[in-house]
Amino acid sequence: MDGAADGSEIVDLRPGLRQFRADVLRGLSLPQKGLPSKYFYDAEGARLFDAICGLPEYYPTRTELGILRAHAAEIAATIGPRAMVIELGSGSGVKTRLLLAALEAPAAYVPVEISPDYLAHEVRRLEADFPALDILPLCADFQRPFSVPDIAPVERRRVVFFPGSTLGNFSPGPARALLRHLREIVGLGGGLLIGIDLCKPRDVLERAYDDSAGVTAAFNLNLLARINRELGGDFDLQQFRHRARFNADASRMEMHLQSLREQTVHVAERAFHFALGETIHTENSYKYETAAFEREALAAGFASRQSWTDARGWFAVWYFEAA
Repeated sequence: MDGAADGSEIVDLRPGLRQFRADVLRGLSLPQKGLPSKYFYDAEGARLFDAICGLPEYYPTRTELGILRAHAAEIAATIGPRAMVIELGSGSGVKTRLLLAALEAPAAYVPVEISPDYLAHEVRRLEADFPALDILPLCADFQRPFSVPDIAPVERRRVVFFPGSTLGNFSPGPARALLRHLREIVGLGGGLLIGIDLCKPRDVLERAYDDSAGVTAAFNLNLLARINRELGGDFDLQQFRHRARFNADASRMEMHLQSLREQTVHVAERAFHFALGETIHTENSYKYETAAFEREALAAGFASRQSWTDARGWFAVWYFEAA
């Protein structure tokens, strides 16, 4: 366990260097090379993602924040008092503060975050803002099974808070598996408060994932820099470029890193050949129709209680109850 500035102890369940190495070598060996997007979030990646969230082209963060600000009291009333809030990918904490401030006597807050530095920083800030709240930080990869502390009978119900449309980073099979796992975590009568990005015009989507300032490109390329630093790679970042494109058939945005020439790259003493124009697929972001997403949640054991959206219908925040 690591301390958060002598405050809440962080339980560390994140994947280690051996797992990072195995995932990278496996991904670069595929016919369509790919890297897991969860490895974006080292300290620099987390900083760059914070910057992305403030970009004019990147609508999801400000749109979801607008929904939460407009409906915080209604959301809190729907959740009810004494909820244990379990947040996946706790991030910068802005949305967290809106929710925690609106809730009646929350029993505890469990942030689940893969970046330990990011997690420790945000826990310190939340402890200062909510000194009476029991904060139980968990450094973990929520793509793998994890458990949370049992503080019954203090908690009335468990509620997973999953903002940012992060579920959209999962392909359909893993997304369904994660929803089923969340149903197990919250238990009967528990809740899921989730933000989901909805379908919208291609040009809006592609600008959001390929901003004019190049911040998203730097975020994507930072994954190669991390591989060089931690796994002894020799990627020349100048010989790769960020590509973002909408795959209409799959209803998803895709991020790739494209090789600008034929080249061979070494990682952990393994050689990987790249043809001119060949890409590494680094992230998906699925966009949902409302009825289709409700069916997915229902199949995982959640019944829709209420939803909120913005005036343009670009983003939705749902509250589901474990049926």
